[in-house]
Amino acid sequence: MQNIINAFLLVYAALFPIVNPIGSAPLFLRMTRGRTTAERSVLALNVARNSFFLLLGSLFIGSHVLEFFGITLPVVRVAGGLVVAAFGWRLLHAPEEPDLSNPKVDTGPTIDAFYPLTMPLTVGPGSISVAVTLGSQRPIATDDLTQLAMLGGAAVAGLAAIAITIFVSYRFADRIIMFLGARGTDVVMRLSAFILFCIGIQIIWNGCSALLGKTL
Repeated sequence: MQNIINAFLLVYAALFPIVNPIGSAPLFLRMTRGRTTAERSVLALNVARNSFFLLLGSLFIGSHVLEFFGITLPVVRVAGGLVVAAFGWRLLHAPEEPDLSNPKVDTGPTIDAFYPLTMPLTVGPGSISVAVTLGSQRPIATDDLTQLAMLGGAAVAGLAAIAITIFVSYRFADRIIMFLGARGTDVVMRLSAFILFCIGIQIIWNGCSALLGKTL
């Protein structure tokens, strides 16, 4: 039982800081500004579902896919870090929207729940790298198949907890930041975008450091 609890906590604690659904909630609200509450609720549910299956696939088959194509984790970090940094830079310099309480429905093109709301905003290459790394640490061979199945179930439960946290954070993003006001909301959004940009740079640095370490 202790191993099962540890597996659940390991998956949740390792993914929560980098997924950071609470910190991404202002960005989600900014990108869905003008949508109705019902539309944002559907988008939040779809993002949570997409994030769960994306992390699930990364956890259980990610390492095998990388081995098949001969791609190493450092390369994934460098390439993915570029995507995250570019996305954060674009949000950082996005034009300010002064009317944050505008309830009118946006008449622009429909926002896709997968890109960019799920990836790279919510589940970026950093989260995928962590999930792949966690999956690569699973027991390869064991005689106790029941214990292995229970550990796998605990890991899936950890991913489900992450997905629930994403849904709650995004679904109630407007309530989370309603007390900040227009100026405070913009400050939080800019700060979150800058942090996202820094995360991308950090992912690139980690990948480059690992690649350089192998060549020395």
